[in-house]
Amino acid sequence: MKQVWIETYGCQMNVADTELMFGVLAREGYAQATQPEGADVMLVNTCAVRDNAEQRVIGRVGELQRHKHPGVILGVVGCMAQRLGPILLEQVPAVDLVVGPDAYRNLPELLSHAAAGQRRADVEYRGWEHYEDIPQVREPGPAAYVTVQRGCDYRCTFCIVPTTRGPERSRQLADVVAEVERLAGEGVSEVTLLGQTVNSYHDGSADFADLLRGVGAVSGIRRLRFTSPYPTDFTPRVIEAMATTPAVCDHVHLPVQSGSNTTLKRMLRRYTRERYLEVVAELRAAIPTITFSTDIIVGFPGETEVEFAETLSMVEAASFDDAYTFKYSVRDGTPAVKLKDHVPDDVASERLNRLIGVVRAQTRRRNAGRVGQLHEVLVERPAKRGDLMLARTRQNLMVLVDLPTDSIGTYHTVRLSGTTGSTFTGALAQPALAVL
Repeated sequence: MKQVWIETYGCQMNVADTELMFGVLAREGYAQATQPEGADVMLVNTCAVRDNAEQRVIGRVGELQRHKHPGVILGVVGCMAQRLGPILLEQVPAVDLVVGPDAYRNLPELLSHAAAGQRRADVEYRGWEHYEDIPQVREPGPAAYVTVQRGCDYRCTFCIVPTTRGPERSRQLADVVAEVERLAGEGVSEVTLLGQTVNSYHDGSADFADLLRGVGAVSGIRRLRFTSPYPTDFTPRVIEAMATTPAVCDHVHLPVQSGSNTTLKRMLRRYTRERYLEVVAELRAAIPTITFSTDIIVGFPGETEVEFAETLSMVEAASFDDAYTFKYSVRDGTPAVKLKDHVPDDVASERLNRLIGVVRAQTRRRNAGRVGQLHEVLVERPAKRGDLMLARTRQNLMVLVDLPTDSIGTYHTVRLSGTTGSTFTGALAQPALAVL
């Protein structure tokens, strides 16, 4: 039996796409390799959002060449593959195939060509493709990703995703529910719905509110998450569905990107600072226990010190629980390339460090106030250190708990006993008590 190794970079969508590719190749008799050495096929599933992600991939492809013996195929797939296309074949002679996100169905055929010495690139957009007939091959566990939407119609000036993933299209509600029912039958109790702007989901008749209610009603699904939403697509219907569907978790990852209206306008984000804060307030009013994380970019072309200060103040105004922070990365093919007044790298780095300091201080402060609270946790996996298990609350807080390894997939009530700033320790509540 031939073996395939897939190494994944980037977002949750790429993780789900890797599971999809394993599903495609499983039908052709491929098994998952445990390491690249000895595999018949090595695929690198790539991200194109930032330049450093692409550079990591180029470096990794160079390392994987060591395992490329006669008959072994090396391919680059995913968003970076879509962005560069056949150029990758020219630039990296060791690469045998280049495959974009809409062409995974064709992997067996492309591998056959590669085995015959024919290097190919397939980066054609297929707006109809949702891979409905291909069961994903997932690692066993209590949680699963479910892709409900592919592509994006928002044209933020910094973002390459519309180029790499194509226009937005949503799966049919019935198909999503059927997949979740199948997952629940396999023991999955938590699902995360994936889309580039997931709350803009619409299958022609059902909207995101209908989707939340439909998935949340599936027997066996105890927790429902989603990522990543767009701020202005939180309609009253969606907020009501979140508040009244018991499975929907009390956490939203809500990218803000900047706290300055001037910068947001250059980014072509379709909201103001004020409207973003209104959405946060509306969600908090409907779900008082909700937590927020976000994405923030510093050093966007034209960003002044005053505009950056507005971003710093936004962190406190929105009272984020956590934030993923990045320096602006130039992406060929995006409108931002044409913008003037690029921020010097040393200035952007200094601003990033300041922002990280503000975010960490706020996270530590908010988490210190949570010590002593009771929370329900789902045990996910062994922790990286010690004999503890890593568990997650409905609010997306990570908790280290003293439980055996066979507790994965079980739910417990814990009292938060301490925090390192970003992670908690928790003690089992005996007997189980009501939680927040």
